[in-house]
Amino acid sequence: MKFTRTASANWKGTGKEGKGSISTESTVLENAQYAFGTRFEEGKGTNPEELIGAAHAGCYTMQLSFLLNEDKFTATNLDTKAHVTFEDGEITKIKLVCKGEVPEISKDKFEEIAQKAKEVCPLSKLLKAEITLEATLQ
Repeated sequence: MKFTRTASANWKGTGKEGKGSISTESTVLENAQYAFGTRFEEGKGTNPEELIGAAHAGCYTMQLSFLLNEDKFTATNLDTKAHVTFEDGEITKIKLVCKGEVPEISKDKFEEIAQKAKEVCPLSKLLKAEITLEATLQ
C-alpha cells in the first residue's frame, strides 16, 4: 500500500510576534492557529510538538491494535498519551504511555506486543528522538 497525505502551514510576521495556521487535507484541522505563545508559552492554539505527539500516539495505538489482532486478541480499549520533550531547539524524547484493556491476554504478552508496536510503528521509525514506552494492562 502506498499513499501520500498533505498538510500545510502558513505564517505571517516575525518568529516571535507573527502568527500562523495549520491545515490538513482531511480538513480536521483547518486554519488551526499557532504562534510563538502557543508553542513556547501558553495560549489557545496548537504547536508542532503536540501535533507530532497526536500523530505518534495515533499511529502507535493503531499499530498495537493490528499486532494484537495478529495474535488473536482484540482490545476493548487502548488509550495512549505521547509526552513530547522539546529541549535546546530539538525534540529529544517522546514517552508513550499506553493503557490497554485486552481480554484473555497476560500482562507479559501485552507488554511484549506493546513493545513490538513501538519498534515497528511507522512514526517511531521516522523520529530520531529517544522513544520510551510505558504499557499497562488494565
